[in-house]
Amino acid sequence: MKTIGMLGGMSWESTTTYYQLINRGVQARLGGVHSAKIVMASFDFAEVSALQHAGKWDEATAMLGDAGAKLAASGADFAMICCNTMHLLAEGVQARAGIPFLHIADATGAAIAARGMKRIGLLGSIYTMEQGGVIADRLEEKFGLGIITPNDADRVVIDTVIQDELVRGQFLEASRAAYRAVMARLVDAGAQGIILGCTEIPLLVGAGDASVPLFDTTALHAAAAVDLALG
Repeated sequence: MKTIGMLGGMSWESTTTYYQLINRGVQARLGGVHSAKIVMASFDFAEVSALQHAGKWDEATAMLGDAGAKLAASGADFAMICCNTMHLLAEGVQARAGIPFLHIADATGAAIAARGMKRIGLLGSIYTMEQGGVIADRLEEKFGLGIITPNDADRVVIDTVIQDELVRGQFLEASRAAYRAVMARLVDAGAQGIILGCTEIPLLVGAGDASVPLFDTTALHAAAAVDLALG
């Protein structure tokens, strides 16, 4: 079994889900009391968030890359960034860490392609929805997907709920209803499915909240990590 390096804490709410899914996945595959071999760097999300808001992406790259190098020194065979937004830095972080990275967009794109879909809605942080380099460009270039994002007002709603509620462990029914409305508008715009492109969003909404399939990036990324770890 390969050792997984996790860059987590962005936020810890979803990192706990990653940890559970990966360990349960390994146990389901190997049986008994097996669990995953994991080394983790868990960040203070307040520090990461401050760098995001200030646009200090070079500093954030150094922070994650140096942590990735420590994971490699601790025995990690590959690493994963447990956050969609910070995949904006994936190439630089991987280069600095010096070990392979499991990209969240690849697991997501493969799942969408397997369903034969071409036009996909994307929810996520404001960075994920507005900066294609987070995951949208990779999904378009590698999997031929057409990405549909919410309108400006809906983007504010989606991001505000993430930043003010989900990363703080607050899951409100009013916010779930707001997300349902945004997803319905994406479907009206032609989305055949919707990517839950923030690792906290699946903590709020699930399959019953939309009329089209939802692609949970957290679960898909975790499953891909199990596959890679077990070879």
